[in-house]
Amino acid sequence: MSLRKFITNKTTAALAVLLTVFASTSALAQEAAAGAAAATKVDMGEVYKSVIFYVLIFLAICLFIAIIGKAIRVYELSREAQGKPVGINWNRVHASLFALFLVLGLYGVYWEYTVHGSMLLPDAASEHGKKIDQMFNITLIITTIVFIATHILLFGFAYIYKYSAKRKAYYYPHNNTIEKIWTIVPALVLTVLVLMGFLTWRSIFFKVEDPNNKPLQIEITSEQFKWSIRYPGADGIVGTKNYKLTTATNTLGIDFKDINSRDDEMADELVLPVNKAVKLILTSKDVIHSFYMPHFRVQLNTVPGMRTFFEFTPTKTTAEMQQETNDPNFKYLFYCAKICGSGHYNMQKVVRVVSDAEYKTWLAEQKTYLNDDLRKQFNLPVAPAPVKAEADSTATDSAAVKTNQMALNK
Repeated sequence: MSLRKFITNKTTAALAVLLTVFASTSALAQEAAAGAAAATKVDMGEVYKSVIFYVLIFLAICLFIAIIGKAIRVYELSREAQGKPVGINWNRVHASLFALFLVLGLYGVYWEYTVHGSMLLPDAASEHGKKIDQMFNITLIITTIVFIATHILLFGFAYIYKYSAKRKAYYYPHNNTIEKIWTIVPALVLTVLVLMGFLTWRSIFFKVEDPNNKPLQIEITSEQFKWSIRYPGADGIVGTKNYKLTTATNTLGIDFKDINSRDDEMADELVLPVNKAVKLILTSKDVIHSFYMPHFRVQLNTVPGMRTFFEFTPTKTTAEMQQETNDPNFKYLFYCAKICGSGHYNMQKVVRVVSDAEYKTWLAEQKTYLNDDLRKQFNLPVAPAPVKAEADSTATDSAAVKTNQMALNK
């Protein structure tokens, strides 16, 4: 028997086997469908949530591709045995696929910019945030241009210079000019970007404090899974604390031997005056957390046993952002950006940026951390009960209460 007849018989037998399997599978599928229709319907909702379901689908797709590949291989061998030219020019197929993926990839870049680009945060609401956004945009533009250019060259060359029996490849091992260009140009670009980042970083973290315009100090303490916010009192200084002083009544471990601690106030939300420098003092009671305010471009770890600092100036009030975003329910928030346990998702607080007058009104309503129980614990004089004042003597009595409070704190 000749090789040609052998290949032909083998091809016919393979096709017959495939047809038989297909017919048997179709018959079994029809019987299974009829049985399923007669039986009670089963909820398949849980099946689609199973990993095994998707693994089986993946294996089925791989099996289908393998069958198609074998069929094509049988087709090519049969043409080769019959002395016919190659039926499929795989070099052309591969080159065309490169061209297709180039077009799809460029469209993907366009889609990412237009669809996901609109999901980015709005313009920064802090002074240093504008610098960070500017640096980010410059980096993004440069890397996008390089990405598109290199991939056009990569996929374009694969298509243009696909194999052809009519030409021979030219051996071109080295070119000093090209080597210099693609070494020096990226080095210069990266140097500029690194210097921009360094200067921006230095302007944020190495500010010279103006004694005539000191920033507002706010201490924020993280723990699983909440935040505690402490404002300074009239002295403008957040007092010290010591973890050894932590008790059920003194949960933050505030040291009231420090006079600056005695007028500090606690708050349930972070309220900031617009266009006023704010210095955050960040600490942690248990594990490492990460203080993150995306709209202000602020992110810094809170580390147990040490204090970290971040100074920034908010430039847009909450009301202005509500108008800018056309969302009357818009709220600034700060989060924990470090996965710190099962309740990590719930570690967030509202941030309100208000005018200076609104801030002073809100601050006057806050209560001091120091209460009667803590006064007894630290052997401090207990504050007198508030005195009911007549309408015409409110100002006098308020002044007297403030004087007594200052005397107690001392």
